[in-house]
Amino acid sequence: MILKRRQFWSMALLLGLLQGARADGLERLHAFVQDTQSGEARFTQSTVNAKSGTSGAASSGLFQFSRPGRFRWEYREPYPQLIVGDGHTLWIWDPDLKQVTRKKLADSLGSTPAAILAGDNALEKGFRLENDGQSDGLEWVLAIPKTRDSGFERVRLGFDAASLSRMELHDSFGHTILIRFTGFNRAPRFAPDAFHFTPPAGADVIQ
Repeated sequence: MILKRRQFWSMALLLGLLQGARADGLERLHAFVQDTQSGEARFTQSTVNAKSGTSGAASSGLFQFSRPGRFRWEYREPYPQLIVGDGHTLWIWDPDLKQVTRKKLADSLGSTPAAILAGDNALEKGFRLENDGQSDGLEWVLAIPKTRDSGFERVRLGFDAASLSRMELHDSFGHTILIRFTGFNRAPRFAPDAFHFTPPAGADVIQ
């Protein structure tokens, strides 16, 4: 009986120590920003309308980044689209429309999830950050924009023990963009032109 009690309290102490050692969302976010200077992951993205409960068709592709300010967010399915940040300029290429949109990257950090993640300290500058608890086995961070022109009312970032796993972007129209990352690689080899974009011949360029 005494042995069982000792085993019980030893297990309780061990569980308590493990729970105390678990990093919360903010700690994992700061570690991600500090320790992950470049990365590559596959993603799936869908949009949910909170009012109707309907979900749009999912899209998928590849995300690459190299801090600060260089990233490539490439939609491959079902419709191709490319978003590239070269450190100075944000390029958005829509092959179906044969249209290129060009913006200053510094003015666009709040408009794309790729730019938020690839920035040096864009989250700290543009968002108020706080822990948002644990769910689905992830530690969550809530990021609330400090200005109203960010494009989103709030962003949630979900981290597992290894890296960033999910993002949720909520806008003022009741839409939520859900993004799941898989196969995260912190030491990728990028092609020389991965973060370079030249508008294709004949494309309309909009600033």
